[in-house]
Amino acid sequence: MTVVVGVDGSGRSRRLGEIAAAAGRPAVRVTPATTDDLQVLLDQARADDALVLVDDAHHLTPATLRSLTVAAHGGVSMAIARRPTITGPELADLDEAVSGQGPVERLGPLAPAALAELAKEVLGRPATAEHLDALQVASAGLAAVAVAVAADPAGTPPALVARLQRRFAAAGHDAAGRDVAGRDVAGLAAVLALDLDLADGVVCAATGLDPAEAAATMRSLRDEGLLTPDGERMIPAVARAVLFDLPPSERRRLHETVATALLASGADPVRAAGQLRAARARTPTAADVYRQAGDRLRFTDPGSALTWYDDALDAGAEPSTVTAGRAEAATLLGVPVDLDGPAAAPADTGRIALVAGAAAAYDGRAGRAAEALLGADAPGPVLAVPALVVTGQLAAARTAATGSAPLPVRRLADAALAMTDPAAALPLLIEAAESFEKAPPPVAVPDLPHAVGALVAVVAGDSATAEHLLERASTSGAGGPVALDRHRTLLAWVRMRTGRYDSAVAELRRLSGAMLPGRERLTYAGLTAGIARRSGDIAQLRTAWSVAEPVLARRAVDLSQLEVVEELLVAAARLRHHQRIAPVLADLAGIIDQLGRPTAWTVSLSWIRLQIAVVGEEPAAAAAAADELGSLDPGGFRQQAQCRAAGRWAAVLAGEVDPDAVLADAAELAAAELPWESSRLIGQAAVRTTDASAARRLLERARELSRMDPVPDESRPGASHGGLSDREVEVARLVLAGRTHREIGTQLFLSPKTVEHHVARIRGKLGVTTRAEMVATLRSLLPEES
Repeated sequence: MTVVVGVDGSGRSRRLGEIAAAAGRPAVRVTPATTDDLQVLLDQARADDALVLVDDAHHLTPATLRSLTVAAHGGVSMAIARRPTITGPELADLDEAVSGQGPVERLGPLAPAALAELAKEVLGRPATAEHLDALQVASAGLAAVAVAVAADPAGTPPALVARLQRRFAAAGHDAAGRDVAGRDVAGLAAVLALDLDLADGVVCAATGLDPAEAAATMRSLRDEGLLTPDGERMIPAVARAVLFDLPPSERRRLHETVATALLASGADPVRAAGQLRAARARTPTAADVYRQAGDRLRFTDPGSALTWYDDALDAGAEPSTVTAGRAEAATLLGVPVDLDGPAAAPADTGRIALVAGAAAAYDGRAGRAAEALLGADAPGPVLAVPALVVTGQLAAARTAATGSAPLPVRRLADAALAMTDPAAALPLLIEAAESFEKAPPPVAVPDLPHAVGALVAVVAGDSATAEHLLERASTSGAGGPVALDRHRTLLAWVRMRTGRYDSAVAELRRLSGAMLPGRERLTYAGLTAGIARRSGDIAQLRTAWSVAEPVLARRAVDLSQLEVVEELLVAAARLRHHQRIAPVLADLAGIIDQLGRPTAWTVSLSWIRLQIAVVGEEPAAAAAAADELGSLDPGGFRQQAQCRAAGRWAAVLAGEVDPDAVLADAAELAAAELPWESSRLIGQAAVRTTDASAARRLLERARELSRMDPVPDESRPGASHGGLSDREVEVARLVLAGRTHREIGTQLFLSPKTVEHHVARIRGKLGVTTRAEMVATLRSLLPEES
């Protein structure tokens, strides 16, 4: 006695034949077509001691099933085949009678070897591994479907389409033995064929079935061999055949029905919009759904959002209802926004004001950005805080910061208020960046804390943190495509400032010919000027100036641009365009004065004056700048190095060269992440000294510092040192040897402060915070030398 259980197409009939052949005795087959002669067949089986094979037992009438059950209990040997679902008490009784005296075999998907054999039989040759993989996916391993699509797993054979037509035209049975209309099965099959992973409630709404009817129909589809073994999805080849049979108008109706059900369930409008788009729906309802889809994606996927807004307009949406959303998405894409175009709906005017503020910031007009944002609804005033600070309006910034805004925006505002002291502001900006990554606010932001933090970190002499923030922003895609250009350009600029130029050169190539907003044009020009100055390329310097001059002519510079502007003003001095220098310096000085002359920013401005004097070979101007710097009380390591080097530089320009003092002050500059300036100081001292031996020593050191060392690459020697420079490796080995900062400095001819700075950079590059972590990491990176 054996029971074979499997869905249609799994090979039940074939398995019955195998059982009969293995029994080695006569066999009598009972099918729905032979039940009229059932008693005759049973009598014959008893007389011949034959095995009774009952195929498709689920299709037999209750009376036939009862007769078979009596025969099984009476000793007639029997093997039956049925679908997984027992549809009534009579079938249950027969199943119990047979299974109680023998095994139950459950047929599942074909094993890989069996599928390969089937494909070979159909194709007449062995199938390739790729073909078998595609066949497995298309058929889910169901034998009947595999046979149908074996020749072309991606195709839709007419025989499979015809088979489905016949099935849907007939009636089925549910678990209680009730008739299930073929149209219910076909309707549910069509919805499942879309492969949308719909919730049960949406499926019921789309098919018009109640939950019990839907469950029964799903069981029917499973039993008919249309679903994957888990019963959750339709077999891919079957799904293609179901949809193949639908005329275009019916397909559109199906998509619209599913979309309506999705909307009624409160599902994501993007999914509903996708169905309406497939249906080519152009109705007021469709227009509203397209608009909702755009609104949902405008900050996370602005490119897709714009296409949904276009669909909404094509479907007849009122232009004012999509104006704000389109403006927000376009702003994040860096696409020019026509704020004088179709007016936004009255409820959206606040959103337009926020976009205007962000667009002004992207254009490099922080003052205009602050003005627009202060006039906007919340969180506009809080978003205005960074722009107010960098334009010198500290009191207004403090007032604006008290407004309502999401937590990430408030944290950025708090950090911006501390920008007068870069070292104090930097931890707050890092926290703000982390907050933005965790919960991006649904608003167009004038600038992300990652970029603000990087610019502040450079002033604080912490390029490692600047790079870390910009790399995180670029990787996460925070702020959309327009922010990606900003973060990548700033990252290249930071690396150029610290003497690593391959990133800068690569970025210049990438952005060549790109349409950049004003703020990024300024950074791009600064990057170009910096590379040109360091390589001695006057032609490229003129190119950089041609980009920068129109931007500087707008007189829209602010505190955040100060370090970038340095490169441009020095380039202007080199090219003798002095008429552009004084107004920009005056604007920056006015901002710094309004902020109370904070030390770090005052040092940066005076340093620019010194560099302009150096390029122009003007000893008197250099001495004046050095006096300015000498009168300050710098607190940060970078500022201390700049102030000391300024006096030394002025002396060198005046012809007073103390080689040892020059090298010491230049070493401090290099440690403060100003290697180019360090090399220039030494080089100018070398050409002014009358001591030939000192000149050679100075020039050798200048060449070392000005060499264009590329950013470490994993494919190059030294990559195993975690990106540490040669000098940092020297320091690290002495740290591992247990030396103090003073002992390391004595051995390497560095000041203890310089050693301290090298150790800080090593920690930053290794991503560790404690000395113990640093030592443990260094031991793995720097094995003991033999």
